[in-house]
Order: sequence, then structure tokens, then C-alpha cells
Amino acid sequence: MIAVATKVNPMLKHKPVQDGKANNLAQSFTFEELATATGNFRSDCFLGEGGFGKVYKGFLDKTNQVVAIKQLDRNGAQGIREFVVEVLTLSMAEHPNLVKLIGFCAEGDQRLLVYEYMPLGSLENHLYELPASRKPLDWNTRMKIAAGAARGLEYLHEKMKPPVIYRDLKCSNILLGEGYHPKLSDFGLAKVGPIGDKTHVSTRVMGTYGYCAPDYAMTGQLTFKSDIYSFGVVLLELITGRKAIDETRDRSEQNLVAWARPMFKDRRNFSRMVDPLLQGQYPVRGLYQALAIAAMCVQEQPNMRPAITDVVMALNYLASQKYDPNNPVQSSRKSKSSTATNGDGDKKPVAEHELNSD
Repeated sequence: MIAVATKVNPMLKHKPVQDGKANNLAQSFTFEELATATGNFRSDCFLGEGGFGKVYKGFLDKTNQVVAIKQLDRNGAQGIREFVVEVLTLSMAEHPNLVKLIGFCAEGDQRLLVYEYMPLGSLENHLYELPASRKPLDWNTRMKIAAGAARGLEYLHEKMKPPVIYRDLKCSNILLGEGYHPKLSDFGLAKVGPIGDKTHVSTRVMGTYGYCAPDYAMTGQLTFKSDIYSFGVVLLELITGRKAIDETRDRSEQNLVAWARPMFKDRRNFSRMVDPLLQGQYPVRGLYQALAIAAMCVQEQPNMRPAITDVVMALNYLASQKYDPNNPVQSSRKSKSSTATNGDGDKKPVAEHELNSD
């Protein structure tokens, strides 16, 4: 199991952390090495604010490598706990859709984490308040990012031993590499999932407002379905271009899920839900299917939310169906096949894959 302590394990200070299966080594750095790598944490190396600390771009001379260095807030009450969790979680994990931990520093009261550098920044940077030089994400890229993030989550839930609940899935924690390849990052809030006959883990409620599942927020009972809800919010952000919480909007539209739920009930609303930055360039059938997945993920009752394996299957399919806005035949075919008629003559959206909530 992942051991979480209030003091840093002294073994972290002297030996690389190694996972026998993945042979994933986390190197121990001195504070001086990381200060040198960032030019003594110069302001022009500052990348942004991560969970529990600031993130800087750095360069490691001895490996000729560009990296991202997270310096934990020394005044943070939970900093050391989250540091241990993150080092141990990422040292046991190796997956194309999880950010790679290169090393750490545990020297005096300094706690730093060294990651691979993700050149395109976070998903949040590509959805909101875009500078004139940055093109909006097209439909194909959005589905690629959604599918990749889901695969990273599937690894945590289904492949890690013991399984891990991410607990802080949000747009700012999905980092993008070359070709918009997505990787989950910032594992300070990760928690070992329920094992055996247990259905949940009881814990203090933590996470980000707007992404946190209502059942977890109310009871403190953390389950894998808590992550599924958060993923559904991210998928809605990708589809709509709206923030999970946006206080600049009218009160009825500030909470993305609360705004979207009544819209799900009538397919005539679907075109109004799409990000205007897509400028109508999306497959109608693909939109219906993506919204169907999102709607199931953000169900209020956790047992009604799908398992991550089913979400991955559905999104892998959607990501494989490349949309070509210049192909009128493709667009026409998708538009005609995007609805099905039931026995009463009503038209309803259909999903390519039936998602199971078990």
C-alpha cells in the first residue's frame, strides 16, 4: 500500500524510489542542483501555480534535459503529506498518459518534485482566454485529449496495485505534450482505493469546487465513481468550452453541470451546448455520443455512473472517428445517422457503445 506519513520517510533522502515492475527510478536531487536548474527560481522560469506549490521550468545540465520543477509551499500544512503521496504514487506508476516523475528533493525544509516538461502546458490554457496567437482546439484534438485522460485514469483505477483514486481531476491537471498528447499530473491528493469488500474510503473532503462529486462532498465517502464525476466535468468543458465554475456568467449558468443537466433532456439543445470556438465544425453524431458519455459520468447517484473501462472504450471509438470538416459526404452521413427513432416516433440520440454503471 502507499504509505502516507506526516514526516518524510528518511529513505527518500538517500535512495532512488524504485518500482520493481516498471523499474521506474525517481532520482534524488540536492536543492542546489534544482536552484541552479531554474536560475535560482527566476520569475521568467515560472510556469504557474500547481497543487500546493509553484512550478518552474528548469534545465538539468548533467542530463541535458528540460524539466518542470514543483516547489512545495513550505508554509502549507499538508505539503509534506502530499509530497510523500506524490513521490510514492508516481514511482509505482508508469503509463503514457501519466506525467513522468524524474526525481525529488527532500533537503531540510525544502520539498521539490521534478517532472518531465510538457511543452504545451495544461488543457486549461487551451480552452479559456486564448491569446490571439493560439488556435482553438478542434473537435478531433478534444476527443483525443478526452480519450487519453480517460486511459490515464483507467490505469490508476484498474491497473495499479493497489488501485488509486486520483481525487483532483480537472483541466489544469491535464498537461499536454507534443501533438496534444495528454498526461495526468499533480497526484498530491491521490488516495488508495477501497480494497476487498469495501466500497469506499472515508476521508476528509478535498478537491476542487465544480469538479468534486456531490456524494463525496456531502459524505466524505470517496469511491472510484468520484473520479468518474470529475472526468465528466472535464469532458463537458472540452465539449462546451465553459468552465466548471464561472462566476462571470448569469447565476443560472455559473455551475457547468447544473446548467448542462436540463439541456441533456432535449437533443434540440445539443448544438447550443457546443463551444462557439468550434465554429460549427464538429460531427453531429460524435457530439451526441460525447454528450451521452458526459451525462452518464455526472449522474448524481454514483452507482449510475459508468466504470472507467466503459468510458475508455466509448472515447477510444470517438477519437478514432476522425472528423473532416472539408468532407461534405462524411458530414452528411454523420448528420443523417446521428438520431434513431423509437416506437413513438420520437428521435433520440444514440451512443455507439452502451456504458455500464456496474
